[in-house]
Amino acid sequence: MSNSPEFARIYMKGTQLLHQGKAEKAIPLLEKARKIDPAHVDTAINLSGAYVLQKKFKQAITLLEPFRKSDPDHIMIWTNLGAAYLGNPVLANDDEQMKAIDAFKKALAINPIAPNAAYNIGLIYYRRNDPINAATYFQKAVQADPHDRDARTLLERMRDRE
Repeated sequence: MSNSPEFARIYMKGTQLLHQGKAEKAIPLLEKARKIDPAHVDTAINLSGAYVLQKKFKQAITLLEPFRKSDPDHIMIWTNLGAAYLGNPVLANDDEQMKAIDAFKKALAINPIAPNAAYNIGLIYYRRNDPINAATYFQKAVQADPHDRDARTLLERMRDRE
């Protein structure tokens, strides 16, 4: 169970490694923590984030999808699902892009300044050659984070093309 000292130690070490950018080393620990307590939502979120960073998108989706119903208001479930559905943005097909947009929009519905959600939606629309929607979401990204240089740059690039 998640209140056991073993779970806490493994979970904390895995989370620490993930936050240090060591997703590959975090995965085995977070998988072990998940075996101890499969219902622990933060373990699933951290493990799915590590999977996304390691380009194991299908594993992240399989892990997170059950939590959509059990914890539908957890913003990180939707943010990580959006990233996992999208996978490689350059290679993502129409269905993957639309699933990612829906997940990121759910994150924004929970928190209008959800980190990276508006930017990712804007990026998908930008790649889909939909400048109106792209500009709308890049603007939301800049409003949420005035220091978001990527969103600002793409927004300015789009304005220069007009």
